[in-house]
Amino acid sequence: MPRPIPVAAKKVVMTFAGSARVMVGSDARLLSPGAQIRDQQNRIVLPSHVAGEYKVRALVDNSGQVHRVWILTPEEIAAPDPKK
Repeated sequence: MPRPIPVAAKKVVMTFAGSARVMVGSDARLLSPGAQIRDQQNRIVLPSHVAGEYKVRALVDNSGQVHRVWILTPEEIAAPDPKK
């Protein structure tokens, strides 16, 4: 069963380096205070427990901070982007 990832969530490469910062491509971004990261099993994980580079789908809030992140499975990576 596919995960309910919003269509507006963009597919990007994100690097987690601890704390509240991530790299989206070559842009440094902050995680929002209520940021939620979901792993490949759809479990919520703490930012301090994620390290390295992943293909993700992400939503950014109105202030430009990363608000929701879904770390993609190999099947989700291979799937075409949903139509808006």
